[in-house]
Amino acid sequence: MEIVEDVVIVGAGIAGLTTSLGLHRLGIRSLVLESSERLRLTGFALNTWTNAWKALDAVGVAESLRHRHRLITSFLVVSTSLVKPASEISFQGHEIRCVERRMLLETLAKELPNGTIRFSSKLVSIDESATYFKRLHLADGTIIKTKVLIGCDGVNSVVAKCLGFKNPTFTGRLSIRGNANFKGGHGFGTTFRQFFGNGVRAGLVPWDDENVYWFFTWTPATKEEMEDNPVKLKQFIKSKLKDTSDEMRSVVEKTSSHGIVLSPLRYRKPWELLWGNISKGNVCVAGDALHPMTPDIGQGGCSALEDGVVLARCLGQALLMKPTGKFEEEYERIEMGLKRFAKERRWRSFDLITTAFMVGYIQQKDGKVVNYLKDKFLLGFLSWLRLRMSEFDCGSLFSR
Repeated sequence: MEIVEDVVIVGAGIAGLTTSLGLHRLGIRSLVLESSERLRLTGFALNTWTNAWKALDAVGVAESLRHRHRLITSFLVVSTSLVKPASEISFQGHEIRCVERRMLLETLAKELPNGTIRFSSKLVSIDESATYFKRLHLADGTIIKTKVLIGCDGVNSVVAKCLGFKNPTFTGRLSIRGNANFKGGHGFGTTFRQFFGNGVRAGLVPWDDENVYWFFTWTPATKEEMEDNPVKLKQFIKSKLKDTSDEMRSVVEKTSSHGIVLSPLRYRKPWELLWGNISKGNVCVAGDALHPMTPDIGQGGCSALEDGVVLARCLGQALLMKPTGKFEEEYERIEMGLKRFAKERRWRSFDLITTAFMVGYIQQKDGKVVNYLKDKFLLGFLSWLRLRMSEFDCGSLFSR
């Protein structure tokens, strides 16, 4: 069976759903292919910075999310080698909230027309033999013929490989993320707390009155430290957090075994974006398929939202032009639209990946000299870098 579509988006994650919703707002239908049986809701929560809220405003879902997630007012960075807080920055003038991942994806999906998302649809290969179309072969035998193919299929993207990108590189670091629920309230206020020292980095941020999202990153020394066993992971984290505050340890202790996820930290080598094909003909990539990065500046999900708005705008300009009935002319417009997207996102993606890697490397690097430099000079600079990354404006869905 062969299905014909104008736009196919592979992956119903943040980038895929934002792109589809942006196109829908412009009056353009798309089909989103998701390999799982339902929306992938792992990850618990994500920090959404000012740039993310501009993107959510652009696709018209920001207000409903704002009402359900508290505004984070300050950022407290604590070094375990010092007695007092090393750096505290006010977020005045910025909009930072910790958003439940489930709520974000469901909010985006609910705004799409019925039938937009096709679940249990795993892409296995791409036939590029036709000039103006791509044929997508799915695991269930379905073939989809499409004018535009957009890969939002994560770090192991099939579409990215089609464009010539290599698999993301393992940094050597691991991340544990969790969500702690405090019945009756947690009392942590509206401050994003981060702790580092002794080769680890950890943090906690409340996303409503009872739930706290937390993270812990480190470089494993043995294979045992890489075991995906929630009970052992909790014991390991508590042993590593003995020098941090009671707050951080209490959040880990309060987390159920079902509320912990272990992930290797991968990133795309930034120079690959300078000479790689973000788009080629009628194919492009966005989100983690384009710029997988470490979580050290909290911009993975935020940049995926940016991608969705910019891609919908650039592609919309091509598809909304009056059709002439000639395949080659429409193909050229699509190709130029995707090239505009690639041009807009290339250096932004390069900057995000590089900054995230550098911030993570400095904060997690251990040693007397490094710790001294971090404590005395670098913490304020690193906090400033985070805010600078969040000041980006992706613009509206309409031409700038």
